[in-house]
Amino acid sequence: MDRTRPLTLLLAGSLAAGGLLALTPAAQAADTELARNGGFEAGLDGWSCTAGSGAVVPSPVHGGAKALQATPAGSDNAKCSQTVTVKPNSTYTLSGWVRGSYVYLGASGTGTTDVSTWTASAPDWQKLTTSFTTGASTTSVTIYTHGWYGTPAYQADDLSLYGPGGDPVQLPAAPTGLTAGSPTSTSVPLSWTAVSGATSYNVYQGATRIQTVTGTTATATGLTASTPYTFQVTAVNSVGESPKSAPVTATTTSGGGGDPGGSLPAHALVGYLHASFANGSGYTRVADVPDSWDVINLAFGEPTSVTSGDIRFTLCPATECPNVESLADFKAAIKAKQAAGKKVLISIGGQNGQVQLSTTAARDTFVSSVSKIIDEYGLDGLDIDFEGHSLSLQTGDTDFRNPTSPVVVNLIQAVKTLKAKYGAKFVLTMAPETFFVQLGYQYYGSGPWGGQDPRAGAYLPVIHALRDDLTLLHVQDYNSGSIMGLDNQYHSMGGADFHIAMTDMLLTGFPVAGNTDRFFPALRPDQVAIGLPASTQAGNGHTSPAEVNKALDCLTKKTNCGTYQTHGTWPALRGLMTWSVNWDRYNQWEFSKNFDAYNWS
Repeated sequence: MDRTRPLTLLLAGSLAAGGLLALTPAAQAADTELARNGGFEAGLDGWSCTAGSGAVVPSPVHGGAKALQATPAGSDNAKCSQTVTVKPNSTYTLSGWVRGSYVYLGASGTGTTDVSTWTASAPDWQKLTTSFTTGASTTSVTIYTHGWYGTPAYQADDLSLYGPGGDPVQLPAAPTGLTAGSPTSTSVPLSWTAVSGATSYNVYQGATRIQTVTGTTATATGLTASTPYTFQVTAVNSVGESPKSAPVTATTTSGGGGDPGGSLPAHALVGYLHASFANGSGYTRVADVPDSWDVINLAFGEPTSVTSGDIRFTLCPATECPNVESLADFKAAIKAKQAAGKKVLISIGGQNGQVQLSTTAARDTFVSSVSKIIDEYGLDGLDIDFEGHSLSLQTGDTDFRNPTSPVVVNLIQAVKTLKAKYGAKFVLTMAPETFFVQLGYQYYGSGPWGGQDPRAGAYLPVIHALRDDLTLLHVQDYNSGSIMGLDNQYHSMGGADFHIAMTDMLLTGFPVAGNTDRFFPALRPDQVAIGLPASTQAGNGHTSPAEVNKALDCLTKKTNCGTYQTHGTWPALRGLMTWSVNWDRYNQWEFSKNFDAYNWS
């Protein structure tokens, strides 16, 4: 299905620059220049720019020999900021010279009303000015400049904050109240008490700093199951870093159903079997599926209506599939595959099977109808292949860790009920499109201002809530638009680079919509397979066997990586998924033969 990247709405509104206010008696100190290195003559000293977006350039400049140039990219607006010590109940003037489109200058943390001013278009240097009065207990403010999403680079120079100098900044105290929340098999959530005067916090795992955050929460990811870990936190400001907090130790869980019964091979091949319909690839009987395939997903169980939750599955009719086996032979072939160590699942959804569990009644019907299919055919579990408009996030549903949209919440609850019913050996797989997963690095739902596609990243809360029940996630690395990777570059389907970048995101984790306080934790490598089309006829983004092997080499051995640099090496990567067994047969089994021949060692 066609996919287009959502566009963040460009919000425009006039921001009036405040006039100069009379100094209060408490502010009758000598006014002075407080911005450090406002002309950027010392590079970025004193300034912090998001996502590495800022650089110092020799031209164009407003004054001196250097100026700031910062480039927005994706969900990053290229914000460069500096925290400055100020006095309470005092008035300050903020000014600076800028060039470019939609350039902002502002101050936050004032203790009264934060201010900003901007220009929609400055083809040459233009001065921006605003002012503010600090609150009764304000001792520091953050001044900043930034551009706007999707616009070209902007320049800034000779930034100034003029007013009474504040008392010297003190080194912050060590954080207290460090607490570990409920661990998963691969992550531990942490929280602590805010420290006065801190502008950020460093999180340590043992002696290694693993994150820097501005809030008082963080999640340690990429951990090993059933393993104890010790964490500490420090507070940071412009003076330096505090002593470490008291340590806290947490042990990760055993991993739930990540590898049910240990029965999947170390490297598995997953394929969809067109069992309920025919297309140009022809019908393939279950008994004729080669032993190469370790997981067979029967496609598809579909709802009686979009919102009913009532899932039905029937074999392809003989009028459409003349060589279809009898129902008895179909069930017998499933049992034979299982006896040979294979897993056979019912896949729900697909391109045409839209499923929206918008009510609790639909949720309960989903559970009962899927259970009926699993029981009737003696299946090993469930594959969730919700596409199109099945999953979307309501306005205001902005935190993947605590979803509120009914279609998401009800799906999570339904799957947990099925897992509880069938136990630890229940196999759960998911086949989302990149639009619903990796696009979440840039966009999540309709966004903070509305206007984005509410489906963006909508699978993330489902994956996160079910990660300890999840056997395999095989994102469809096909029929996809270009997606931004963790290198902040766009990657396009069809070659090794796309699969490397998309898989690295799953195995490394990423901040959702660029928010470092909402970090999607990494999955275990044994939970991840790469989804590809089996032939050029099967879907857009077909990848040649040579490029498939390059992707596997890079991800499992750190060789043949090309220009993209992964954040790790994962020899335990589970394997590959393909659409489909039928199309692979049509293509003389090229895909599965290449998988069989690949050397994982």
